[in-house]
Amino acid sequence: QVQLVESGGGLVQAGDSLRLSCAASGRAFSMYAMGWFRQAPGKEREFVAVISYTGTNTYYADSVKGRFTISRDNAKNTVYLQMNSLKPEDTAVYYCAAGRRPYYSGNHPSDFGSWGQGTQVTVSS
Repeated sequence: QVQLVESGGGLVQAGDSLRLSCAASGRAFSMYAMGWFRQAPGKEREFVAVISYTGTNTYYADSVKGRFTISRDNAKNTVYLQMNSLKPEDTAVYYCAAGRRPYYSGNHPSDFGSWGQGTQVTVSS
């Protein structure tokens, strides 16, 4: 099992930027894809971005493509989500997730076996 701790959330204005971080511990971080999901009040958890275990491949939800960038530093066991041009509809709790199987990348919540506690991102208009 892996433990995940997110940080970097906060309250910003529309158009601002934030960078979320997720520190992992407990297993071989570099063997697993990492993802970000978010959940707004009254809505289901939705996929935001995923990065392959090597960091070579990334995939984004259409709603964030071109504005958000996922990256990872395997030497630091950390994954990041750089969020630019934030919009009020980006307001949600953001969760970091670790892949369930080594080397496999997916974008469904069932593809991920470990989750962080979440960090709140609020974008005011």
